[in-house]
Amino acid sequence: MLYILDILEDTTVDGPGFRTSVYCAGCPNRCPGCHNPQSWDMSNGSAKSTAEILEVILADPFADVTFSGGDPMAQAQGFTELAIAIKEQSNKNIWCFTGFLFEDILKNPVQKELLHHIDVLVDGPFIEALKDEQLRFRGSSNQRVIDVPASLATGSVVLVEGM
Repeated sequence: MLYILDILEDTTVDGPGFRTSVYCAGCPNRCPGCHNPQSWDMSNGSAKSTAEILEVILADPFADVTFSGGDPMAQAQGFTELAIAIKEQSNKNIWCFTGFLFEDILKNPVQKELLHHIDVLVDGPFIEALKDEQLRFRGSSNQRVIDVPASLATGSVVLVEGM
């Protein structure tokens, strides 16, 4: 079960193209200035099974997927299960937003497993002093848009070009 705040279909703000965005509840980072502070408390979400979420995601054959929140890494095991199911049943691209750094995720076996099933990670906490509304798909300039497969293959962060 995953604790979910909302699932938005056909959104264009959480990655390129049309996307189905899964907003999870629960965030240990609690970044000052966060645009979604109601997502910090897991009890603000409702429990949904992987099958329930997958049904919504697969209903739109044209939309890719974004995991956001809250912080999906706070429910990494459940999001790993969901990502595996998505990849087994579609060719959808998966983006994941997190306040954790890629380098720290690599040190956490449960969180690291999720990396093996997503395509792009937007990492780093939101820092209000570095807020930049001109950035694509991130809120502050410290956050990186990471090509996860390339980064795992090379052992160092590879950024997505044009971001």
